[in-house]
Amino acid sequence: MPAPKGAQHLSAPKLKLDPRRTYTVTVVTNCGTFAFALDVKHSPKTSASMYYLVKRGFFDGLTFHRVAAGFVIQGGDPLGNGTGGPGYSVIEPPPQSTQYVRGDVAMAKTQTDPRGASGSQFFIVTGANITQSAQLTPDYALAGTVVSGIDVVERIGSLPTNPAGDGTPTPAVVMSKVTVSSS
Repeated sequence: MPAPKGAQHLSAPKLKLDPRRTYTVTVVTNCGTFAFALDVKHSPKTSASMYYLVKRGFFDGLTFHRVAAGFVIQGGDPLGNGTGGPGYSVIEPPPQSTQYVRGDVAMAKTQTDPRGASGSQFFIVTGANITQSAQLTPDYALAGTVVSGIDVVERIGSLPTNPAGDGTPTPAVVMSKVTVSSS
């Protein structure tokens, strides 16, 4: 397992992505590759932040530090334990009607962070089917939706964990290379 990158002190990005383009983030892991499309139209700040971090190589070498069976996989923490971030926060609350379903990529936050707060940690909803809501309150900024490799996401989501059911997966799941392309 790679060593954590340690505390990060980046400044929030000022860039804006073109909502007419499609931005696809590709995540290569030791369990396979998956990709998700950023939701620039509905989440411009969150998408721009994710794009910025990917372009900097921020996620390369980081792990999925949490797997909650049948619920989510979570990664993007430079400390590797669920407490780290990029050194800045973006606030973009999702609509109150937001339902998180299988394949949705959203940003993790603490219970004390405001609605829609995000840094670098993200989660991907796993579970039975695309129409079943994860029963989360609409507090988590949406980043996008998995467009390929949902089987890889599900494979990661079915790994044994310590503690069992909701913890660190075994073996460690490392994001060796994360890239973004646009079309």
